[in-house]
Amino acid sequence: MKKIVLAGGTGFIGTYLAKKFTKEQQAQVLMISRRQGHIAWNDREAIVAAMEEADMLINLAGKSVNCRYNENNKELILKSRTETTNILGSAVEACRIPPRTWFNASTATIYRHAEDKPMTEEQGEIGEGFSVEVAKEWERAFFSFRVPQTRQIALRIAIVLGPGGGVMTPYVNLVKFGLGGVQGTGKQRFSWIHVEDLYRMILFLQGKEELSGVFNGASPYPVTNKELMEQLRLALNRRMGLPSPKWLLELGAGLIRTETELVLKSRWVIPDRLCKAGFHFAYDTLNEALADILKR
Repeated sequence: MKKIVLAGGTGFIGTYLAKKFTKEQQAQVLMISRRQGHIAWNDREAIVAAMEEADMLINLAGKSVNCRYNENNKELILKSRTETTNILGSAVEACRIPPRTWFNASTATIYRHAEDKPMTEEQGEIGEGFSVEVAKEWERAFFSFRVPQTRQIALRIAIVLGPGGGVMTPYVNLVKFGLGGVQGTGKQRFSWIHVEDLYRMILFLQGKEELSGVFNGASPYPVTNKELMEQLRLALNRRMGLPSPKWLLELGAGLIRTETELVLKSRWVIPDRLCKAGFHFAYDTLNEALADILKR
């Protein structure tokens, strides 16, 4: 039986992956989290024991960025990523037979705001600002470990779409209540990936032992914000949607305690390495992804 260790896997993505690995791969999934009944982050002995002879270690741990970027939250966002990565790396080093592959989450936000050209793993340009610094420190912590028996893969994951959670819920509600127009200029790129393709991507990379390093976890066909909202309205049978200019988004973000960067930053990210390696997406276009997600 395959053994998969899933760290920080209690959210939307982790829950989906755990179900898929258990049902389709008949794998034993061991969870590391703060939730009762899971392996605790401060239980080093249990973490090492869980990792012994594991097929995969998948780390998704990190405080949600859907919050205001005050000093306290900034510290929590950074530490929740780097400290957990360091805990896992130390445990991998302590294993007699460590995990075959260590997948560590990263983020497509590491690239600069891009409306002029797409960002690939090789040609992408790293941006500036708080979110970018978090991404850089996260990857620096991950690749600081030299674990020759364990292949390391950092997944720079774009916005994940899927049934039952994630960003789909607020986007669907915006459209349903007539607020599904363009946000900001509408020109900013929206890079995304269906959660099923994220699961398939992990399986694909696990089977390609010659591959390691950084991979962009995004569909090869990102859209503009204008196209995103148009397709959402079409899928939900809503003809009209009021636009949200930047000033209104700033006001709304303050009221609901989040940041406009999540909507206004242009993430134009292409999975160049995956495509060259031969990975085929089940949902490569947004209309296919939305049709599947909303059907469920």
